[in-house]
Amino acid sequence: MASAQQFEEGTTLDRFLMDTMREYPHATGQFVNLCQSMALAGKMISARVNRAGLAGMLGAAGGQNVHGEFVQKLDLYANDVFKASLEHRGHTCMIVSEEEGGPVLVPSRYESGDYVVTLDPLDGSSNIDCNATIGSIFGIFKRKTPTGTPATREDVVRPGDDLVASGYIIFGSGTLLVLATEAGVFGFTLDPTVGEFFLSHPALKIPKGRIYSVNEGYRAQWQPGVVSYIDGLQRADKPWKARYIGSLVADVHRNILKGGVFLYPATPGSPQGKLRLLYEAFPLAFLVEKAGGAATDGRVRILDLHPEDIHDRTPLVIGDADAVARATELMSADPSF
Repeated sequence: MASAQQFEEGTTLDRFLMDTMREYPHATGQFVNLCQSMALAGKMISARVNRAGLAGMLGAAGGQNVHGEFVQKLDLYANDVFKASLEHRGHTCMIVSEEEGGPVLVPSRYESGDYVVTLDPLDGSSNIDCNATIGSIFGIFKRKTPTGTPATREDVVRPGDDLVASGYIIFGSGTLLVLATEAGVFGFTLDPTVGEFFLSHPALKIPKGRIYSVNEGYRAQWQPGVVSYIDGLQRADKPWKARYIGSLVADVHRNILKGGVFLYPATPGSPQGKLRLLYEAFPLAFLVEKAGGAATDGRVRILDLHPEDIHDRTPLVIGDADAVARATELMSADPSF
């Protein structure tokens, strides 16, 4: 694998991918094409997000998704863009999306690729109309079934440790694509004047920070272990700062850059948690671990979990490894957990 030191700021995403691929003599180029497809989708969504008000893309689409959540117009647009970008270049055999009731098999006329992609096409839908930060999350598995045959459930309902890559695309004051592979975690910022992603955050590692992110509106429903952990942060000699955007990908991204921990614990109303394993928790856990952090469900490592369904949910504690370890210690010792 190409070393982190090899890549300097200003390197284009395409050059990064091609230089990395050269480290693998037997590489077919499918993974590079897949990442280029993700980048293309990111550019298209970024352009639509930036002019959503003018393009009539704000507001609800008038329906609910498979989870009973109200769907925004940009949710549907992002889902369609990712599917169109992924299904025509022969690298993807199956897509699992938050907006789809079941797996989407790539049409056979586009061949049957080597990879399965899991997607939250647009995370943070409640922030869309507020012009706050939103993003897309993706995970990439190498298929188990033979290439050239239709993909099956076995290719996607599997532990997060099987991921070969993951990432997210942030749509905020700028558009940033963060990609995690064996080489590490790298961030690429979109220059809209030339339509290209350039390396802006080489070899990301989570620094030590004192920021916690959690929706404290649910405090009365937290288990005692969660309350004890947050109380400890607030009562420390140097209290931790609370920062909460309400968009998973944005909160995790900030903590990757500045340090800290994000929690989305279970509640009596959602005893299994609310975040989805395959296309939210797994991809972010993979990325954060590659950046030197950790992720658990309050008891065990997220990437060790084995989903039974494509829409399985989980609690999530993610960020700085020491902070996650302390939260997990308190939560796992809680008999009500």
